[in-house]
Amino acid sequence: MRITSKGQVTIPASIRAQAGLLPNSEVDFEFDGRFVRIVPATAPRKQSRGAKLVAHLRGRGDVAMSADAIMALTRGD
Repeated sequence: MRITSKGQVTIPASIRAQAGLLPNSEVDFEFDGRFVRIVPATAPRKQSRGAKLVAHLRGRGDVAMSADAIMALTRGD
């Protein structure tokens, strides 16, 4: 395995699956003087703008229409 000029390395899929590393997983790196270890991030990272927006809008819907009624309006006659 080779480290790129940007310091990136690909973690093999089998290891990602065994470790439970999903896309967008937050990790930290620890170095004990001999080995580098990847560990789950201990501190929560800053929430993205999209995540903040979704959290802000969640539960704010007040439309009394059912999903079927809304779909009927979007489909037209």
